[in-house]
Amino acid sequence: MEEIPVKVAVRIRPLLSKEVLHNHQVCVRLIPNTQQIIIGKDRVFTFDFVFGKHSTQDEVYTTCIKPLVASLIEGYNATVFAYGQTGSGKTYTIGGGHVASVAEEERGIIPRAIEEIFQIISENHNIDFTVKVSYIEVYKEELRDLLELETSMKYLQIREDEKGNTGNYLNLICLFALACLAVSNVINEFLKQTSIDVKNLLLTRKF
Repeated sequence: MEEIPVKVAVRIRPLLSKEVLHNHQVCVRLIPNTQQIIIGKDRVFTFDFVFGKHSTQDEVYTTCIKPLVASLIEGYNATVFAYGQTGSGKTYTIGGGHVASVAEEERGIIPRAIEEIFQIISENHNIDFTVKVSYIEVYKEELRDLLELETSMKYLQIREDEKGNTGNYLNLICLFALACLAVSNVINEFLKQTSIDVKNLLLTRKF
């Protein structure tokens, strides 16, 4: 698999009930049969993927994330993150809320990716896999290790390896996960510890 640039997907959420009540108007429109949106009267922007207000969680996952999970299993790294202002739907898309209490069709990227990864592992008995989970909150340019709550307020430094790659965090706790449920439990437990909602997911496999 050759390296590909960052791909960007835009998802337009429907108006909330309170927004409809206050007669708010939709300011983003899709251009049919294209990957383009119009903001305001005539500002056109093109993206790799565009999802309308009626798009489903499954549609977003299948289109954007499923290929990344496949490449992850082949040995490549993949990063998924949601970006947008407060209330734009990041947490809904990336996580879907507390995993145990969310309906099947409403599950977001993280629980779907976890389930698929362990499904693939269970189907490949001739390959040894190791799954590790770390949980980091980035808030106001500070890092917190949410798996080590007693010292979670200490400053964590981002280090570079000899090749200039970042991602090695000082004293970062890393848990071994043996099943899909174990990872889901970690997410559910530590969602309560975050200063803000979970916004990103880092998928990494190293040989």
